[in-house]
Amino acid sequence: MLTVNEIFHSIQGESTRAGTPCVFVRLTACDLRCRWCDTTYAFYEGRKRDVSDVLAEVGRYDCQTVEITGGEPLLQEDVYPLMEALLAEGRTVLLETGGHRSIERVPARVIRIVDVKCPGSGEAHRNDWENLNRLSAHDEVKFVIQDRADYDYARDVVQRHRLESRCAAVLFSPVHGVMDPKTLSEWMLHDRVPARLQLQLHKLIWSPTARGV
Repeated sequence: MLTVNEIFHSIQGESTRAGTPCVFVRLTACDLRCRWCDTTYAFYEGRKRDVSDVLAEVGRYDCQTVEITGGEPLLQEDVYPLMEALLAEGRTVLLETGGHRSIERVPARVIRIVDVKCPGSGEAHRNDWENLNRLSAHDEVKFVIQDRADYDYARDVVQRHRLESRCAAVLFSPVHGVMDPKTLSEWMLHDRVPARLQLQLHKLIWSPTARGV
């Protein structure tokens, strides 16, 4: 049984698949409290649903790609059979996780988008650094950056762990409405950081506070 916040069909707003259609399965609950979190409604809101019920709703959309997100999806034990079932249906499965929970049990064919928390989030002390050793070549690592201190932290983590050689993409995402993307771009260019600037495309298309998009 899963506690599900929402299931919806939209344009992927993040990752290297930004701009492509995707079905999102947002699970309820998170044990982090990042200062800039934009999905606080997923902390508590949701209802119990069988894995089969979730699969049936996902199947109503003619869409190959599914992202499981939250909240923190790895808090729920039945997320693992959900991922296995989606893979068995031949779907491309993405998992967005906060980076403080081990990704070791996530099925190998799932594309794991692992967040490394920067100091500005207030949760950097929760990072599970072993996750960087668990990355596969198709995984992605994301840093959400709100200021220069966060940028310096992210840049140093990328360099120290040689992240560009461990995964498919390193993503630097400015906190929407706080960190100027132009400034972040200039820092990245100056330092030749092997990372990709990531804007939250869905917040540019719809209202930044819109749900179900």
